[in-house]
Amino acid sequence: MEHDFTFMGTAAGCGVPSFFCDCPACEEARANPRLARGDCGVMIRRAGAAAPGGSQPLSERDANVPTLMIDTPPDARHQLLREGVRWVDEILFTHCHFDHIGGLGEYEYLVALKRGGVKLPVFGTEETICGLRREFGYLDYVIDWNILQPGETHEFDGVRYTPLAVTHAPGTVGYLIETADTRLFYASDTADLPPETAERIRGVDVLAMDATFWKKNWNPRDHHSIQECIAEGLALGAKKLYLTHMCMHYDEPITYAELVAYLAQYDGRVEPAMDGLTFAI
Repeated sequence: MEHDFTFMGTAAGCGVPSFFCDCPACEEARANPRLARGDCGVMIRRAGAAAPGGSQPLSERDANVPTLMIDTPPDARHQLLREGVRWVDEILFTHCHFDHIGGLGEYEYLVALKRGGVKLPVFGTEETICGLRREFGYLDYVIDWNILQPGETHEFDGVRYTPLAVTHAPGTVGYLIETADTRLFYASDTADLPPETAERIRGVDVLAMDATFWKKNWNPRDHHSIQECIAEGLALGAKKLYLTHMCMHYDEPITYAELVAYLAQYDGRVEPAMDGLTFAI
């Protein structure tokens, strides 16, 4: 059974372009909306759903294809519409910072109107679930809250998801995602990985990891720079490395064109993740 992995959003919290910023990277994204980045989240969906943006309506099969989301960024509704998503079965959370949870309320009426009142299962560490319930307690009637501790594997639609501790706020995890063919580690927010996590993911087929800063890292306890992400990813032997959670204008701006030119030295092994980028796992 094949699945598709989709980057729903690939930016740090302020997005690209940021509404308050007129740096070259933000102006580039204003001029070319394909280069715009929303806040981070991903989707894992059974392969075969109708491509978004087509002229034909989704069939009932396509509308209800098994779908799991990781995080619910504030612009979740726009991301879901862009990808033609009509149905979500489960949500996993990495942590409870606003740029990763702000869109949870968008799912309320999926349950109320489409799931027949069957609660939507949501998973996260104890710290994350506590934070979510503080912010979204009014959603108790539509959300089934579940604690998933680091190292505890959860399976959905034939894919295994194992949260592993990362270096960020308390309770933050990345997810080791395993299918019959692919081992992928997704860690949108992290500084250097804890040794036990690094060893667990060594040699993964795909590593999608925090690359918030360009050059100077303003917050080395919680995030990577692009250069640090690449160094750690290559040292871990990742076969393919996607840079995500990018701001593009810390510490100095870098345009997408400049970034692609810089990454050419890695011969395709390292790429910037893009909103909507999808590949099979």
